[in-house]
Amino acid sequence: MDFRLLGPIEAKRGGGATIPLSGSKVHTVLAALLLSEGRVVSDARLSALLWGWDPPATASAQIYTYMSRLRKHLGPEIEIVRRQPGYVLRAPGAWIDLTEFDRLDRLGREALADRRFDEAGTLLRDALDLWRGTALANATEQMIEAELPRLEEARMIALESRIEADLAVGRHEQVTAELTGLVAEHPVRERLRAQLMTALYRCGRQADALHTYYEGRAVLADQLGVDPGEALGFTYQAVLGGGLGLGASAGSPAAAADAPQEPAAPGRTGSAAPAAVGPAVSAPRAVPAMLPAPYGEFTGRRAELASLRARLSREDGRPRRLLITGMAGAGKTALAVRAAQDCAAHFPDGQLFVELCHPDGTPKEPAEVLVRLLRALGEPPAAAAFGDLEELVRLYRTRTSGARLLLVLDGAVGDRQVAPLLPGGPESAVLITSQERLARVAGADTTALALVDEEEGLELLASLVGRGRLDADPDAADDLVAYCAGLPLALHVTGARLAARPHWPVARLAARLADPATRLAELSYGDVSVREALVHSVRRLEEAELAALTGLADGDAEPFCAQYAALVLGTAEEEAEAALDTLVDRALLELSGLDSQGRPLYRWNDLVRLLAASLTTRDAFPSAVR
Repeated sequence: MDFRLLGPIEAKRGGGATIPLSGSKVHTVLAALLLSEGRVVSDARLSALLWGWDPPATASAQIYTYMSRLRKHLGPEIEIVRRQPGYVLRAPGAWIDLTEFDRLDRLGREALADRRFDEAGTLLRDALDLWRGTALANATEQMIEAELPRLEEARMIALESRIEADLAVGRHEQVTAELTGLVAEHPVRERLRAQLMTALYRCGRQADALHTYYEGRAVLADQLGVDPGEALGFTYQAVLGGGLGLGASAGSPAAAADAPQEPAAPGRTGSAAPAAVGPAVSAPRAVPAMLPAPYGEFTGRRAELASLRARLSREDGRPRRLLITGMAGAGKTALAVRAAQDCAAHFPDGQLFVELCHPDGTPKEPAEVLVRLLRALGEPPAAAAFGDLEELVRLYRTRTSGARLLLVLDGAVGDRQVAPLLPGGPESAVLITSQERLARVAGADTTALALVDEEEGLELLASLVGRGRLDADPDAADDLVAYCAGLPLALHVTGARLAARPHWPVARLAARLADPATRLAELSYGDVSVREALVHSVRRLEEAELAALTGLADGDAEPFCAQYAALVLGTAEEEAEAALDTLVDRALLELSGLDSQGRPLYRWNDLVRLLAASLTTRDAFPSAVR
């Protein structure tokens, strides 16, 4: 019996006749049993793969029916046995294409590691030939979502390894076209991009190889917010130093070992290359250029941008420490990047950009950031200094003293994190973004980004979808802007969704955003989510502030004072006011003037209020954000 999973799911008898199996659910059950490799598949697992989170009341009976059908179709040579808490498939002597793929892939990569390149290429080519299209193509959506990513990743690793073997035996001309298509399809896979750079270089196209690197650096920064890793960085260095002969393949351990030692590439903050085999190639210290790619067309914030340009370009000997603050999604990073790009010529010694939080919103330690900055400046610290903050600060201040650098610190969480990162001397300028105000930045050097008004919101939306489309239904366009509550990130997401669906009338998306219960879920596109951006602001709240945020969310949108908050929360007025002031500092509430008795009034942003209403207790909070 032959079973095939690397394409549409199929079962064939020894003679080659395909066994007729009808329906995605029967195919899903068969695939689940085969993927378990002789282990029991529980009823709960089968139910999740068949129906997801909403199984029917008759799920157990239907699973039993599918098992009976499989037993009937597959015949006595295949056993499907009931074994609590589920079922197990026994198929002695059966051939499974996935099992054969895994075997050939393992042997091929072992041959590659032993530098038996011709054998490795043959084995890996045979493994990849087993794929007949998208794996599990006729399974349920739930199974495809659960199982396809790991299978596709295994295929991509095998493909990269096969290309590495081809490059090692001099087949660069044959694989260049294939690699060009693969890099276009998978732009953030660094090993593929390094392999394309190698193939281009060996074809005498050094300029195209360098362009491929710069393009990849911009894509990684724009889509993932990261710098190129070691494999891609070493390949870049090897292109510059002429070290991409047939002695090493791009992206392999051999390539890293054989790459000549070069200064860090512009914008790269990974580890420096190890010592080269043979004489080192001398080169002047590279100027770091780490600013991210432009964030699309820049719209609005004209006054703020002009002010930042003037402050960054002044040369009066005073320290330039500038802060952009505002709530999550207000456009702080986009404004900082645009201002830095416009003023880059004033900083000939380089422009540095570093994110001060991890993707999950947790702050980075200053020592971790300093190591990255020193690497970018061509001064990688010794491993012994990595945990020594004082030594790292000393090295950093020495390296930056007298240098005309522009440093952008994105997403700062407080003065204690920022202080060690300030360069030595007034020649350098620092542009910081943070949701909180910082004591180390004077009020005059702080740019507080307010939410955009209706006119600015329409202008931003029109820049993304076209003015004519909004003018065709002005009422719906106004509704969209209102639902975005003045938050530029929400407007960008809304514009991106409309731009990707040119056949949608504006009113259709407005209707989907009209329901407050689902609005935050609708305000997401790709890997950009308004809810997730706002959640990062909440993750560091203490218990009292979180209780105030969630406890007041059921109120209306009218301004309120601390006395009202104390009554709702059942706390003293002083405690309520302290919690509210912290929420203001974290850009989760706004101050809205004073009441008739001179007490501060606080006001919700509608999107923050919707988020807060979905977070009820501290115990429930982690599950709401992960």
